[in-house]
Amino acid sequence: MSKKILIVDDEKSIVDILSFNLGREGYETMAAYDGEAGLKLALEENPDLILLDLMLPKMNGFDVCKAVREKNTSTPIIMLTARESESDKVFGLELGADDYITKPFGVRELMARVKVNIRRTEMLTAQPAAPTAQNDGQRLDRGRILVDIPLLMAFKDGKALDLTQREFELLRFLAATPEKVYSRETLMEHVWNYDGFVGDVRAVDVAVRRLREKIEDDPASPAFIITRRGLGYLFHQE
Repeated sequence: MSKKILIVDDEKSIVDILSFNLGREGYETMAAYDGEAGLKLALEENPDLILLDLMLPKMNGFDVCKAVREKNTSTPIIMLTARESESDKVFGLELGADDYITKPFGVRELMARVKVNIRRTEMLTAQPAAPTAQNDGQRLDRGRILVDIPLLMAFKDGKALDLTQREFELLRFLAATPEKVYSRETLMEHVWNYDGFVGDVRAVDVAVRRLREKIEDDPASPAFIITRRGLGYLFHQE
């Protein structure tokens, strides 16, 4: 069955281009030209991925993203934005977007991001049994936590964790070098791929908080993702 992608953008020319190129890749597309219609389709049709513009009539992309996430849906959301402000991008990630791409964008780059996000969701849905722990560079055995890089999955006590793509990437990066402290700026560069990032790093704190809610026995007293005040975060192997 082909994957369904919802495109929410008020520019018909962009919707047409995206629909054409996604269709060539075998995806089924649906479109909405304002935020309210986009939210309705997102909740009723349960698409496999949402391409969401920020500047929309009736309801902006930030509010649509927030409303979708409040329904506890893990549908990947890639924000399309003409804004260059880093704070806008970070705010979108804080609200639960998985990725963003700035207009004008290359179709090839966008298609690559679509494939990565959909593949990630497929892996989570499959919920495979925990593999045998190894330290071969592909599976990071960290005691109660195991990160399987080829599967794009993480496990706690042998049970698969329901992580977003960003949460998985954050955990993988930190777990690769236990006890090493990484600054928020470094995490933005290596996990969010913001080269030479300087600016608002609140997205890191939000992602860490969400990750803790999923992997810690007590998120208020974390044992795996540790804060070093004034320095950053590290992964501690129990």
